[in-house]
Amino acid sequence: MDRFYEMEIAGVTRELPLCKVSDDFYIAAFIMFGDVEITVNSARELLKKAPDCDVMITAESKGIPLLYEMARQAGHNYYIVARKGPKLYMKDVITTEVDSITTAHKQTLCIGAEEAEAMKNKRVLIVDDVISTGESLAALETLIEQVGGKVVGRMAVLAEGDAIGRKDITYLAPLPVFHADGTVIE
Repeated sequence: MDRFYEMEIAGVTRELPLCKVSDDFYIAAFIMFGDVEITVNSARELLKKAPDCDVMITAESKGIPLLYEMARQAGHNYYIVARKGPKLYMKDVITTEVDSITTAHKQTLCIGAEEAEAMKNKRVLIVDDVISTGESLAALETLIEQVGGKVVGRMAVLAEGDAIGRKDITYLAPLPVFHADGTVIE
């Protein structure tokens, strides 16, 4: 039997499917891909809370639609996506590793010289769809610091589990984690 967690996100109600991480630990899957209404509304609401910045960055891939829409609404003509691996067009690649709850193995995040130059001595806003363990966030911060950028904010649509209590992030709504029976883990 499929279980769902219903919640309101940026004025829109959605049912998020519960997905097994381990025998008694489930997460509610929040997928922005394909959901224009959630993406547009979430970008608008996050921008109301966003600090001034020169450039915005996210990790590939689930935060990309949100970052694009935030940049578009804010009038920015450029944003940065830290890729999961180096691409042929990237010069002077800078990398860091990340261990995310939604991925079964360590991943690499990387940027090239163009992205590094865009962040050097600039105010950088980190954007993501969900912050849970904070590993992706830490990896992005490492990349920004390596190139001389200054992190001015960390934003997400949802904060999940332990991230709900963090004071260094801004988010629109808390997302609990669940037992196998669908009850919230307190």
